[in-house]
Amino acid sequence: MQYKSKSFFRILRENKILLLMLLPATIFTIIFSYIPMGGLVLAFKNYRYADGIFGSPWVGFQNFRFLILSGKLWPITRNTILYNLAFIVVGMVFQVGFAIILSEIKGRRFKSFAQSSMFLPHFISWVVVAAIAYNIFSFERGVLNNFVRSLNLDPINVYNNPDIWPFLLIFFKTWKGLGYGSVVYLAAITGIDQEMYEAADIDGANIWQKINHITIPSIIPTIMIMLLLALGGIFRGDFGLFYQLIGNNNILLPKTDIIDTFVFRSLMSSSDMGMASASGMYQSIVCFLTILFANHCVKKVDPDYALY
Repeated sequence: MQYKSKSFFRILRENKILLLMLLPATIFTIIFSYIPMGGLVLAFKNYRYADGIFGSPWVGFQNFRFLILSGKLWPITRNTILYNLAFIVVGMVFQVGFAIILSEIKGRRFKSFAQSSMFLPHFISWVVVAAIAYNIFSFERGVLNNFVRSLNLDPINVYNNPDIWPFLLIFFKTWKGLGYGSVVYLAAITGIDQEMYEAADIDGANIWQKINHITIPSIIPTIMIMLLLALGGIFRGDFGLFYQLIGNNNILLPKTDIIDTFVFRSLMSSSDMGMASASGMYQSIVCFLTILFANHCVKKVDPDYALY
C-alpha cells in the first residue's frame, strides 16, 4: 500500500493553530536576532554617522587589529571564560542540589515557601543587587564595616580589593540564579518514574542510595543539555552583573573586566562603532565554535546527550 506525502500547503492548513501560536516568537527572533546581524558589517568599516552603515568606508580587518594591539583582548577573554566556567559549575551544583532537596521535602507548605523564597531573587534587577552590595560592603557606612568597627578591628575596603570580587561575583550570580535554575531540574526529577523509588524502598535503599542511583542518573540528560546551552554563551558575560556591581572602578577592572563591559566602555569613551562591532563579532564567533566543539565531544561520548 502506497502513501502519498502531504503537500506543504496541506500541512500548513492542518497545523495552522500551532503555527499561529509559534508566529509571535518567530517574529520576535527575526526582528531582534536576525535583522541586527546586518550590523556586523560595521566590524569591517570606519563608521561615520553622516554616511550611515553601508555608506561608511571599508577598513578591512583594521578594527580587529586595533582590538588585538590594545593588549586587552587576552585579559578580558580570560576573565570572561573563567567567570563563566565558575558560574556554570557552581551554579549547576547548587541548582541540582537544591532541586534534589526540594524534591525530598514532604511538607507541602514549607516546600512552596522554600521555592518562592529561592525564586524571588531572579526578579530583582542587578541595580537593586548592586545597591544591596554597596550597603553591605561600603567602607564608611556598610553593614560589614560597622560590625567590624564594633569589634574594634580595622575596616575592610572591599571596593579597593580586587582579590575579593571574584568570590563576591560568583556568590551574587549563584544566589540570583538559584531558584530559576532549580525549577528546570526539579521538573526533570518530577518526571522520574516513581516505581523505581518504590522498588528501591522494597530493596531497603536509604535516601542517599536513591539519590545516587536513581535521581542523579535520571537527570543527567537534562544536566548535559543545560551544560551545552551554558557553554554556548561562555564568551558572553552578564553585563548587568559586572557593570552594576563594578562600574568603572579602575582598581577592580584587571580582575573583573569582561568582553561586554570592555566593549561598552570603549563605545562610551571613543564612540568607535567599528571597534565595538569587531569585539562583538569576535565574541559571537568564539561562542559558536565553543558550542560546536562541546556538542561534538558529547556526541563522541554519548550521542543521546548531544543537542543535535
